[in-house]
Amino acid sequence: MAVDAVVVLRSEGVAVVVDLLDGRLPALAHWGADPGELDLADAVTLIGAGVQPVAANAMDEPVRLSLLPEHWTGWAGRPGISGSRAGSSWSPRFTTTAARLDGSPLPVGPGPAFASTGRGRLEVEASDPEAGLDLVLRIELTHGGVLRCRATLTNRAEQPYTLDDLVLAYPVPPVARELLDLAGRWGRERAPQRRALTVGVHLREGRRGRTGADAATVLHLGTPGFGFAGGEVWGVHTAWSGNHTHYAELLASGEQVVGGGELLLPGEIRLGRDESYTSPWLYGSYGNGLDELARRFHRHLRARPRHPSVERPVTLNVWEAVYFDHRLEPLLELAERAAAVGVERFVLDDGWFGSRRDDTSGLGDWTVSRQVWPDGLHPLIDRVRGLGMQFGLWVEPEMANPDSDLARAHPEWLLATGGRQPVPSRHQQVVNLAVPECYAHIRDAILAILAEYDIGYLKWDHNRDLVDAGSWPSGVPGVHAQTAAVYRLLDELLAAHPGLEIESCSSGGARVDLAILERASRVWVSDCIDPHERQLMNRWTGQLLPPELLGSHIASGRSHTTGRVHDLDFRAATALFGHLGIEWDLRAATPSELAELAEWTAFYRRQRDLLATGDLQRADHPDPSVMITGIVAADRRRALFSHATTERSRLVALGRVRFPGLAADLRYRVTPLPAGRPPAGLQPPPWWGEQAAGGVGWSGVELPGSSLVEVGLSHAPVHPDHAVLYLVEAVGTDAGRDQRLPHSQFGSSPVGH
Repeated sequence: MAVDAVVVLRSEGVAVVVDLLDGRLPALAHWGADPGELDLADAVTLIGAGVQPVAANAMDEPVRLSLLPEHWTGWAGRPGISGSRAGSSWSPRFTTTAARLDGSPLPVGPGPAFASTGRGRLEVEASDPEAGLDLVLRIELTHGGVLRCRATLTNRAEQPYTLDDLVLAYPVPPVARELLDLAGRWGRERAPQRRALTVGVHLREGRRGRTGADAATVLHLGTPGFGFAGGEVWGVHTAWSGNHTHYAELLASGEQVVGGGELLLPGEIRLGRDESYTSPWLYGSYGNGLDELARRFHRHLRARPRHPSVERPVTLNVWEAVYFDHRLEPLLELAERAAAVGVERFVLDDGWFGSRRDDTSGLGDWTVSRQVWPDGLHPLIDRVRGLGMQFGLWVEPEMANPDSDLARAHPEWLLATGGRQPVPSRHQQVVNLAVPECYAHIRDAILAILAEYDIGYLKWDHNRDLVDAGSWPSGVPGVHAQTAAVYRLLDELLAAHPGLEIESCSSGGARVDLAILERASRVWVSDCIDPHERQLMNRWTGQLLPPELLGSHIASGRSHTTGRVHDLDFRAATALFGHLGIEWDLRAATPSELAELAEWTAFYRRQRDLLATGDLQRADHPDPSVMITGIVAADRRRALFSHATTERSRLVALGRVRFPGLAADLRYRVTPLPAGRPPAGLQPPPWWGEQAAGGVGWSGVELPGSSLVEVGLSHAPVHPDHAVLYLVEAVGTDAGRDQRLPHSQFGSSPVGH
C-alpha cells in the first residue's frame, strides 16, 4: 500500500512541510519561516492552497514538484534523475511504499497520516517496478534549522543502469528573485557575485575533481536587495569534494528552485543488479539576512560530535619562513621563538620526505628523508613537545611527482585516460586511491609516520585539479571513486588516531565543503594571507563555516603572494577572527615586534571561547571601504567587533556605524581596544572619552543595546588597511573585564604612527 501522509519538521524558527499524499514522492510544500503549529487539516489545506491553476496550453493536471523532480509529471525543468538502461527506463515514475520518521514507520491508511516534530529524520522508500528502480530519500532538519537531503538509487533489474545525473531541488517562493553565489581563483577564493534570476538555469559546475577555488560554495536566492541583516534568503550547498553542481532555475510557468548534486562524468556510475548510488547531502539554509542563514550552518557544524574544542591552539606554520630549506638548527630557533610568543602548535610543512628538495621531486614517497633528517624528525619533535607545543606535519597523500619512487615503480597507480599521462600541474599527477593496492600503500605509509612520531595535526594538501582522471587500465572516469576513497582514507586514519586533527588545504582554499568537514577540523582559507585580501576571503568563507574552522594566520610584514606591506596591528586584527596562526619567519622579527605579537596571541587565547562559540555578525555598510565584523556571545553579554578600513573612502567622515546582534534590552559599555601600537592615521571620535594614565586606552561609552543596534556610534577613521577593535560588555557583569590587552607600547598621543 502506498504511503499517504504529511510530515512537519521544525527547528529554531524554520519549518519544513513535507507532502507525502497519495503515494507520491515527497514534495516540500513549505521550507522557510515557521508558520506556527499546524494540525492535519491545516497542513492539507496549506498544501492544497499552493496548487497553481491549470494555465492555457499547459498540462491538464497541475504539475507537482517533488524533491526529486520527475519528468512524467509534466515538469519542464531539470529532472532529478537522468539516465537509462540502454535507452529505456529513462523516465521513472516512483510510488512511495514506506516512510519512517526518526526510525519509526508512519502508519498506512485509512486516511492521511500526520506527524509534527522538532528536528527529525524522515526516510522515504519508493519504487518503480517497471523501470526496475528503487529509491530512498532522506530528509533531515538539523541543529540550527538546516535542511539536508540525499537520495539513494538502486537498480533491481538484470540489465545495468547508467546514471548520468541525480540532483535534488528545493522550491523557493517567487518573492526571491536575486542570486548571490561565490567565485574566485587561487589566492582570491570566495568572492561574491550577484545577478537577477531570470527564466532559465543559473548553473555552477565544478569540473576540477575537487571543490575548487572558484566554487559557488553557497548558492543563495533571496528577495531583491537582501543583505547581512535583512531580506528573506534561501541558500544551498552541495556537500561533495569532487565534481559537483549548484543551480537555480526559474520556469516560464513560474516555479523556481535551488538545487544541486554530484556532477557525474560519462559512464562514471553504471549500476549492476542490486547496486546503489547515493548522492551527496544537499544542504539548505534559510534566514532573514545572510548572517542568520550563515549562523544556521555554523550551529549545525558546532553540534557535531567531532567539532573541535573552543581551545583552538595558536598555530605556527613554517612554510613562509623556510620553504624547502629544512635544517634542524634554524627550525629549532624558530620553535624557541614561537613558544616564547605564545604559539601552541608548530607545523613542519613540505620538504621533509623522500627526495623532496623542491616541488619537482619526491612527492608520493612518504618516508622521512635521511639526507635532511639523519636522525629522523625526533630531534625537532622532541624539542617542540618539550617547549609545550603540539607538532603538526604537512602531507599530500593524493599526489605524486613523476620523479618519485612511487611513480617509477607503479605508473599504473596514477589517474590517466587513454594510455596518456594527464597534462602536468605543479609537476605532479594524481595517485589513484581507488586501486586497492595503491590505497593500502598510501594508508600504511601515513599510519607508519603517525605511529613513529608524536603528531597531533596533519595539514592535508591537494595541489592540482583532476584532469583526464581515468582509472587504469580501462580509462573510465575515476573522480567519483577517488573522492569516495579519500573519504575512506581519512576515516580510517581518524579511527586509528581519534585525537588527530586534519586541516583541509587544497592549493589554499580549493577544498572547502561540508563533506570534507566531516573529517577535517579546519580549512586553509587561502594560500594568500595578505590581510587586505583576507578581509574579504574570511568574510565570505564565513557564509558556510564558523570562525574557529578558518585557518587565519598573521602574515609576514611583506606578503609573499602580493608584495604588499602591512603593519602588524592590521595583520593580527584580521587573523584574529578565525583560528589564529602565524606564517612569518620570527627569526627576522624585531624584539618590539615579538613583544607585540605575544600580546596578540595572549589576547586571542583570552577571546577564543567567544570566537569559537559566538554568533558571527557582519554589518551592511554603504561604503565599500569599511568592513564590519563582530562575534557576539550566545547570551549577548559580550562581543568583539572589528571596524576595518581597506580603501580610502570618497567621504571625509562615514558617520555612525552600527553594532548588530546585541540585545536591545541590555545596557553595554563599548571600549576601543587598540592593540600594541595604535593603527596608523587614527582619529578618535569624541565618544571614545578620556585616555587612561599613560595613554593606554580610552574610557569608551555606555548605551542601551537598542541604541547601538539601531543608531550606532561615529566611525573612527584610520589609514587604509588598518582596523579598530571594540570590546562590548553588558553593564552589570564582570565578564570580559580582563580581556583588554596590556597596551605597554602606547605613546601619549592618540594619533597613529
